[in-house]
Amino acid sequence: MTHRFDIDGILFDLDGTLLDTVADLAEATNRMLRELGQKERSLEEVTTFIGNGIRSLVNRSVSEGREATPALLEAAYGVFQRHYAEVNGLATRPYPGVTEALKDLQERGLKLGCVTNKSEAFIFPVLDALGMSSFFGSVVGGDTLPQRKPDPEPLFHACQQLGIDPSRALMVGDSPNDAIAARRAGIPVLLVTYGYSAEVPLEAIDCDGLIPTLSVLPDYLSR
Repeated sequence: MTHRFDIDGILFDLDGTLLDTVADLAEATNRMLRELGQKERSLEEVTTFIGNGIRSLVNRSVSEGREATPALLEAAYGVFQRHYAEVNGLATRPYPGVTEALKDLQERGLKLGCVTNKSEAFIFPVLDALGMSSFFGSVVGGDTLPQRKPDPEPLFHACQQLGIDPSRALMVGDSPNDAIAARRAGIPVLLVTYGYSAEVPLEAIDCDGLIPTLSVLPDYLSR
């Protein structure tokens, strides 16, 4: 039996939940690696690097199984940012049914927020380009606050901006970071089955349910 949540708002992760961004991330990663004279990464490898922000993605991309020096990481981070600014949004698309689901949820009177570990500089351009910015009353990036997921503070911040109590919110994501942050915030969490949680089986993550598409979210709402 599907558990129904009595809520006023929903917080969404971005990459792997709302948007399929891996092609652009992989392109920027490999442009960076070519410029640094390093071995390129496959799409599958880059997929496993997503979820902890760009610095983590860069670190894992350039380290090649060994600890990269701070100087190399800082240089690589700057190179990645330059290339990602050029390709961000070129191949990125909402997952099937996402735009329709957000519109439906908004029309039901729910307040919607986006809480991601992606840097703010790369969030707003792609949301604007895809015509999705108007759905969200709060957008919290990985550099909006000193804390990022799995810390619960970004979720609390989004709830405050939306004007809802965390006890009346639901988190929807695709990774352990989303689930842990929600648990720490006392917010129920659903995980999509199509995202980027490649290194951790979804069945092993503590959450309140797995959903194949955002179109089923109304089935989890009491209103």
